[in-house]
Formats: sequence, structure tokens, C-alpha cells
Amino acid sequence: MSVNTDELTEAYLAIRTEREKLLRDYEEKDGELKTQLTVLEQELLAVCNSVNADSLRTQHGTIIRKLSERFFCSDYDSFKQFVMENQAVDLLERRIHQGNFRQYMAEHADDGLPPGVNVLREFGVSVRKATK
Repeated sequence: MSVNTDELTEAYLAIRTEREKLLRDYEEKDGELKTQLTVLEQELLAVCNSVNADSLRTQHGTIIRKLSERFFCSDYDSFKQFVMENQAVDLLERRIHQGNFRQYMAEHADDGLPPGVNVLREFGVSVRKATK
């Protein structure tokens, strides 16, 4: 079986270029629609605020005013100390910082993986355009 890598590379780059074009077109149109939705949401929120209503039923749907909360940390060292003192590890998200963990593993390569940690490694390819 003979594989022509030049033809495969050319086809790969052509498809990738077309996908990039489609994505740019989509993102442009989607951005316009998101802007329109934001304006409408602000107007609807102003109506809810003016009548002090958490919801308004209309012929076409129900408007619901909601309060969103997002917590963030302005002093991570203090918060980390609080978590440790209160054994409140569940206040943190459960994921491994990939860069820090990779560095830790490089420094402790002979120790193997810590308990409860697995690793997934897989090969992939990337294709670059030829330089002219």
C-alpha cells in the first residue's frame, strides 16, 4: 500500500483552511447576534427592575430575573491557609493543575504516580504549511 504524504498534507491543509474560514464567518455572525441579545437582556432587566418583578409572563415567553454569584479569590495565600486550617478542601475544584503536576512528576520521576492519579498519553499529528 502506497501512501502519498504530499497529497494527504495538501488535502489536510485545504480542509483546515476551509474550516478556519467557516469558523471566522460563524464567529462574526454569532458575535452580532450575541450583541443584539445583550441589548435585549439589558432592556428586559430594566423592565423587571422598574416593576420589582422576578418574573414576567408574556404571550411569547416568561422573563426571569436571576441573581448570579461567582466567588473569586483576591488573596490565594490567605484562602489556602483558611482551607488548610479548616480542613475545607471541598471548597476547591477537583482537578489537577497540568503544568504544576508535570513539573512535580519531572522532579519525582522515580516515585511513580501518586495514589489515585492516572495518566493518558496519546500521539497526534500537527501539520504546518510549507514556508515560501
